[in-house]
Amino acid sequence: MSGITVCRDCCCGSVRKVPGLDHDEQLRSLSEIAEVRVSDCLDVCEQANVVVVRPSPEGRAAGGRPVWLGLVNHPDATRDIAAWIGDGGPGLAPMPDILTLHTITPPGRTGGAGARDLSG
Repeated sequence: MSGITVCRDCCCGSVRKVPGLDHDEQLRSLSEIAEVRVSDCLDVCEQANVVVVRPSPEGRAAGGRPVWLGLVNHPDATRDIAAWIGDGGPGLAPMPDILTLHTITPPGRTGGAGARDLSG
């Protein structure tokens, strides 16, 4: 099963930073489809809310790597992430085009997103 790391406690998950989103519902919805880990801060506050989709063991074996998604501030984006994971997620299912709009570069990296390993 794919896993998800969700940034919370700094800017992400804050009604002050991202008003109009039910942050608890976002966590609940994602936890229905995958194991969710909550991180205090992933150091990309300008992209709040940040979600990192980690591949399943099968997805990693197929070449999948964690995918960093930013500005996940609408229930539709959360549903798109859940649907992708339901289809297999990184390495097993192509990322829906709509989610490419949310792809961000992890901190400390230049270039493509999804390279920081959060599989631990």
